[in-house]
Amino acid sequence: MKDLKDRCRVLTLVILAILVAILGFYGLVKPVSNGCDMTYMYPTYIPISSPQNVSSGKYGLYLYHEGWKKIDFADHLKKLNGVPVLFIPGNGGSYKQVRSLGAESDRAYQGGPLERTFYQEASLTPEEGGLEMDVAGLQLPSQYSRRLDWFAVDLEGEHSAMDGRILEEHAEYVVYAIHRILDQYKESRDARAREGAATSGSLPKSVILVGHSMGGFVARAAIVHPHLRKSAVETVLTLSSPHQSPPLALQPSLGHYFARVNEEWRKGYEVRTNQAGHQVSDPALSKVVVVSITGGINDYQVRSKLESLEGIVPSAHGFMITSTSMKNVWLSMEHQVILWCNQLVVQVSHTLLSLIDSKTGQPYDDTRKRLAIFTKMLRSGIAQSFNQMKQSQKSTQSSLFPTMGERGSQGHMLPECPANVQWSNDGLERDLYIQTKTVTVLAMDGRRRWLDIQKLGSDGRNHFILVTNLAPCSGVRLHLWTERGKLPSNFPVDKRVQEVTSKMVHIPSGPAPRQIEPGGQTEQPPPSAVFMLGPKDMHGFRFLTISVAPRPSISGRPPPAASMAVGQFFNPEEGQKEFSPLMLFSSSYSHKDIFLKEDHPIAFNLSFGISLGLLPATLSLKTVGCGIKDSGLPVEEAGDTENSRLCKLRCFPPVALAWDVTAGLHVIPNFYVQTIAVDSAPALWSSTQESDKTIILLLVDPHCSYKSSITISFTAAASRFLLLYSSQIIALCFAVIFFALMCQAHAWDLNSPIPSMLRAVQSNLRMPFPALPLIVVPISVALLLSLLIDQSVPPISFILISTLCYLLANGFMIVFVSISQLVFYVAAVMQIFIKTRWQLGERVELFHHFTNLSSGFFSLKVVRFVAANSSLVIATVASTFVCLVHPALGLFILVLLHAFCCHGALCSFFTASFRSHTRRMDFSEYKKDVSDRPSHFSVDSDHKSRDSLLGDNYSSSLESARSFADTQLDFFHHRHGLLVLHLLAALMFVPSLAAWWQRVGTGQSFPWLLDSVLCICVILHGICNPKPDSTFFSFPSSSIIRGEMKMYYIYQFAGCYSFLSGLALAPYRVFYAMAVVGFLSLVLNVLQKRSKEKGEAHTKRRKHSHRH
Repeated sequence: MKDLKDRCRVLTLVILAILVAILGFYGLVKPVSNGCDMTYMYPTYIPISSPQNVSSGKYGLYLYHEGWKKIDFADHLKKLNGVPVLFIPGNGGSYKQVRSLGAESDRAYQGGPLERTFYQEASLTPEEGGLEMDVAGLQLPSQYSRRLDWFAVDLEGEHSAMDGRILEEHAEYVVYAIHRILDQYKESRDARAREGAATSGSLPKSVILVGHSMGGFVARAAIVHPHLRKSAVETVLTLSSPHQSPPLALQPSLGHYFARVNEEWRKGYEVRTNQAGHQVSDPALSKVVVVSITGGINDYQVRSKLESLEGIVPSAHGFMITSTSMKNVWLSMEHQVILWCNQLVVQVSHTLLSLIDSKTGQPYDDTRKRLAIFTKMLRSGIAQSFNQMKQSQKSTQSSLFPTMGERGSQGHMLPECPANVQWSNDGLERDLYIQTKTVTVLAMDGRRRWLDIQKLGSDGRNHFILVTNLAPCSGVRLHLWTERGKLPSNFPVDKRVQEVTSKMVHIPSGPAPRQIEPGGQTEQPPPSAVFMLGPKDMHGFRFLTISVAPRPSISGRPPPAASMAVGQFFNPEEGQKEFSPLMLFSSSYSHKDIFLKEDHPIAFNLSFGISLGLLPATLSLKTVGCGIKDSGLPVEEAGDTENSRLCKLRCFPPVALAWDVTAGLHVIPNFYVQTIAVDSAPALWSSTQESDKTIILLLVDPHCSYKSSITISFTAAASRFLLLYSSQIIALCFAVIFFALMCQAHAWDLNSPIPSMLRAVQSNLRMPFPALPLIVVPISVALLLSLLIDQSVPPISFILISTLCYLLANGFMIVFVSISQLVFYVAAVMQIFIKTRWQLGERVELFHHFTNLSSGFFSLKVVRFVAANSSLVIATVASTFVCLVHPALGLFILVLLHAFCCHGALCSFFTASFRSHTRRMDFSEYKKDVSDRPSHFSVDSDHKSRDSLLGDNYSSSLESARSFADTQLDFFHHRHGLLVLHLLAALMFVPSLAAWWQRVGTGQSFPWLLDSVLCICVILHGICNPKPDSTFFSFPSSSIIRGEMKMYYIYQFAGCYSFLSGLALAPYRVFYAMAVVGFLSLVLNVLQKRSKEKGEAHTKRRKHSHRH
């Protein structure tokens, strides 16, 4: 019964692992739409030659030129006089990927800055220096003073994400390229001076770095390179670049290089002080600003968590922003799409051009000003993080905007609409006085609507929200009044009235509806702006007015589709809805609809108890009805079917705004049926309590009634699970194997048969022991370390997800071990079958001839030396490959040794078992023959003694064959465990091996010392622990060290450390555990040999070599 439960448990895990893998890969390979426009260009790449006394190696440097006309390269270089920008491609990227950025930058320089709008501007947080720099008051140039000169490095398309040595070489060449670019400007200026041309403007002192993917990390590595000139780089912009750790953190040197560069950056921002505590000098990176742009949920290669600058760059020197929350972009895009997505490329081009000071012609020297420009150009006015929302809610103000302050006493005055975009107040029609809490604007009617704040904002409805597609200032204006009165033209802002139009926030509007006929309106265009006021914003004011511009009359054109605005006083608590994880899971099999009746709140605050980055949910909204009593139509027409249909079409499309603590803001326009997923990182060791939640602000028309439903997308959930926790599962697979080896070592210590790897993994899953301690102990250590170091504890989901990842790792390893074991069994059976048929076949002479040749080969001195010292030879050859060629090749040699030993042991086991079975049958027939003899049949004493001797020989031979078979099976199980462990280690270096293979013949360097040392220790583990009896040593009582040294405890420690490495999303650290195991195996082997030489028995051997 117990064995049946174990098998059912194993089968369940295998099915779960296969199901997650299939659904996850299906979700990842399924194409996604990004909504990006293509960027077009006419590229020309001008090579930058190196000085004669300098060799640039195999890499190259190019200058980009936009235009279809053929140019003279030398003449173009002489005219070089812009601001240098260096593009660094990523993993396997090309220098030609700079063409989109270069083309749009040229168009932006010629076309001038973007058209000014009057929406709410983003602001810096206090941590970013918002108290010292006013972003809203920052004036951008009305015309760009100097163009951008785009350079690009040719890194030969090498796979820098797979090898730390390649990353280091790329960083060294980028340092050279930066110096070469700065020197080229001096050469160009000198050339113009020699020809008598004008040489106005100063030479650039720094280069702006723009890196894509791993190129962004290479840019940061170059900045902290010791050979880089001082202040040569002060601005870095990265696109989908990992900063926290590599996307594939498999190679130890790669992870170590990331950690080393990040540590240099942390030190670079530290203030240097003397013993008295006074500041000696500015930090080394005090002038450097870094902005990281992520692709969002559709970027499968690099997650937003890895692209974060938290803990590396202080908030006052940089930030991370997702493309879904970027101004004028609002899209999530794939890893490569971010390079050519026109919406993003245009915004980035104008941002970089805005960094140039018109006075100097170079980027601003002030760090805060550059950061403020990045904020103004990239961020929207909506709060970017969930923490900002919480802080806003605690201050009882709008959750979307910063507070305006009390009237005339706190805060800064909001800017007014410029005079050139205002319409004449004399053109306004008669005022409207709204008596309901909901106000609707069906068209641009040129009227002012008065709302009594005290009357309409009573009963807890102290928040006001307006959703509109009217542009601020030119389409609609909003004012707060202390008393009712007529607004004179050109009035000054005083204590009596305050214009709040600039608090309107722009949101993506989505595609506009098509008109059936000129002037006809079939449906409402989507909203493009949101306006919200909180109690603190309206404090001290009595009235709120909404002034709508009159419809423009344009000759020869049909009037535009009727614009709209819907506003409402509401209570935020009425629109709050919470969805627990249990409710979300139950919705997958128990479908429940949620009905929103007419006159509902315009804003719904949906709180999900589990992050939608881990469990994406499909939310649907269907319009089921629309009352027209408050729509502005005559009452007698309320029952007309045509009017009812028209009213339904006038419901503005819902808008969803999702916040996540990692990915920031995600805006979804035209929200009807959508699978909501945010690029969050929940349930990790470094996660906070807020990372387990996702907040969605849903804006819906209060005049319409909706039917809403929520379901779970298991395909999207599986793909997100693999993306988020693949690194964790990889490290936990090593923990599973170490725990299985621990089980094998423990069985040998107990003088029991060594279980197979499959049986060992299965036994470690038994509840409560030993499965519960193997899971609880590492997780408890992780929680304790978090409490001691960070003074915080990860959320409860961290425990649940970590346990699930460990169980899935067991499932994957069961499949892996089963396949490998099946291969060995099939190979052994086939060899025995072929060998038997060959020996019994017609070609006996050929077999003997082959046997003679092989015996002659094995009699050679070299072959005999290799056979006698196979372990030494294999260790030497494998270590040579590890140190001089590539670590993966040395590990694969070790794996081949394990495979050869496993195959030989299994063949011996089958052969001995077959002989034992044959002798058992012969012995049974002999006993039957003796028992069948007649009793009167007389036998002399010689016959009796011969029969007795024959029976004893059969019995002893039978026991000997059985003992040998059991020994060979134990040897196979032991070697198979080592093979699985070291094969996983070799597979960890396969990506690096692929990158190395690409560089064959190009003068690649030796492997890193760290990788070589760790892999040599792994090889020692396989060489020094060839048999299961080398797992124990007892120190003598006279020695300094007392006690016992068992591989059981060593494997247990290695498994726990691998578990913790998985929780830290650093699978490369498992090599540290394997190196310790290899070193201790060497020590144990040396101690055993010394004890044998001295004749001391400090090793533990079995009393019997066969099973009982």
